[in-house]
Amino acid sequence: MAILPLKREEGVTMASVDHERATVDELTLVEGKAELIDGRIVHFMPTGFESHQIALAITISLKLHERQFGGGVACGDNLGFVVPELPSGRESFSPDAAFYSGPLPENRRKFVSGPPTFAVEVRSEGDHGPAVGRAMAQKRADNFAAGTRVVWDVDPENDVIVSYRGSEAGAVSFAHGDLADAEPAVRGWRVAVSEVFA
Repeated sequence: MAILPLKREEGVTMASVDHERATVDELTLVEGKAELIDGRIVHFMPTGFESHQIALAITISLKLHERQFGGGVACGDNLGFVVPELPSGRESFSPDAAFYSGPLPENRRKFVSGPPTFAVEVRSEGDHGPAVGRAMAQKRADNFAAGTRVVWDVDPENDVIVSYRGSEAGAVSFAHGDLADAEPAVRGWRVAVSEVFA
């Protein structure tokens, strides 16, 4: 699942529930993947097999790192991270994979309170073009405003991972033959790009 604009553009599809102003409590009742943005519950379409497998490979690698070194918790797709409302109106994130270094919720069935330390967004088929690019850049800006340290934009069409570290400036690209990292968010973790896109 990649980031989609709030309206339909260039073949991008997503639905939003439009009523007064949705709350985090209402978000907890939603089936499937959704985020709370500008008072709307925004639903995301399911991903295809390839994008799912890529997100899973990253999550498994992060989980192995967590078990060996600690420092946080590896998180798979669809976990909700709730944040105080940002200037954009966003109040939650649900990345395709993540690593979280903050306090865990007392009730483990609840959303995590706070942003992911490291967030991964894997593009789905058709997640290209100017509208998608703008939406992804906005979500990265929201992540950084909330306190996320590193965001990956994973592009299966081109077998490239772009790592953003705190801002759009100084992004680092990883391709086949490289070991991708999420420094300084996940210290010491490395994953082979060829393994991610296997």
